[in-house]
Amino acid sequence: MQTIHYGCLALLLGAMGSGCLSVKTEHEVKPIHITMDINLKVDRELDQFFDDIDAANGTGATQ
Repeated sequence: MQTIHYGCLALLLGAMGSGCLSVKTEHEVKPIHITMDINLKVDRELDQFFDDIDAANGTGATQ
């Protein structure tokens, strides 16, 4: 019977103690750095290739 009282007392003290605890969180905003590799040489060569095809077909499409 006495162990039940100690158990209830421990539970009560635990519940009261947990209400006194607080957790602080700090927010930190950091910039995001993104590295993009863009292959412009291939893009230019493709443009020249399709311009050559358009010129051969006589469409004369230019940008």
